[in-house]
Amino acid sequence: MNAPPVSALLPRVRAELRLEAARAGARTEAARAYDSGGWRWRFPRSGDICEAVIVNTGGGMAGGDFASVAVTAGPQAALLATSQSAEKIYRSGGAPCRVRLKLTAAPGSRLIWAPQETLLFEGARLIRRLEADVDETASLTIFEAAAFGRLAHGETRIDASLHDVWRLRRGGRLAFAEALALDDAGATLDRPAVGAGSRALATLVRIAPDAAARLDPLRAALEAAAGVEAGASVVDGVLVARLMSASPQRLRAALAAAFVVLEGRAPPRVWL
Repeated sequence: MNAPPVSALLPRVRAELRLEAARAGARTEAARAYDSGGWRWRFPRSGDICEAVIVNTGGGMAGGDFASVAVTAGPQAALLATSQSAEKIYRSGGAPCRVRLKLTAAPGSRLIWAPQETLLFEGARLIRRLEADVDETASLTIFEAAAFGRLAHGETRIDASLHDVWRLRRGGRLAFAEALALDDAGATLDRPAVGAGSRALATLVRIAPDAAARLDPLRAALEAAAGVEAGASVVDGVLVARLMSASPQRLRAALAAAFVVLEGRAPPRVWL
C-alpha cells in the first residue's frame, strides 16, 4: 500500500472570522467579533468609520486549509475591512485552499471590503467563494486583487490555479455574478488575449445608489495609472472595473487612486 502524501498527514487550519459593526452615535464600533484558527481581528482605530484588520498569525495558507469570513455592517454603520499583509497561498500537495466570504450591508450602511492582494506561489491552488447581500439604501465596495509568483525572486512563470465564484445581491435580487477558473496561471496570463504578460489582476465592484455617478471619475483615475491596463463600466446600476499589470506594485497604486475616487478618503494605512 502506498503511503499517503505528506500534506494529508499534516493538521490543516480551520479558521473562522465573524464581525458585526454597529452605529454608536457619530461613531461606528465593533459590536460583535469572533476569531479562531489562527486568524485574528485587530482594530487600529474607530471613528466615523470602523477599521478592522485581518491578521493571519500562520503567515499564509497551505493545501487543505479553510477559512470562513463573515462581515456585517449594521444599519447606518460604516465599516472598512482590510488585511495586515498580502495573503500568501503556498504550494498544495493535494487538496486546495478554500476561502468562503460573506458580506452583508444593512439599510443605510457603508461597507468596504479591501484586503491586500492574494499572493499565489508556485503550485498554489485556491478555491474561493464570495457572497454579498446589500440593502438598496446601502453601499458596498469590493477591492480584490491577486498576484502570481514572487516576482522579486524570479518567479515570473508559475503553475498555480485560482477558482473564484462571486454572487452579489442587492435588495434580495442577484446584481452581479461571475465564475473565474484560471489554471496554469503563468502560461495562461502570457497569452495575448488573456493577460499579455500580466502578473497581477484585480476586480473592483461598487453596489451603491451613486455607483453610476462615480464611473467617469474612476475611469479618469485608471487612465492616469502608469503600467496598468484597466476598464470600467456600469451594468444595471453596478459599477465594475477590471485591472491588470505586470507589476503588483503598480496595480496597488492604481487601486489606491480608485479608492480615493470611490470612497473620498485615503486607502487603508496597511496598504502603504
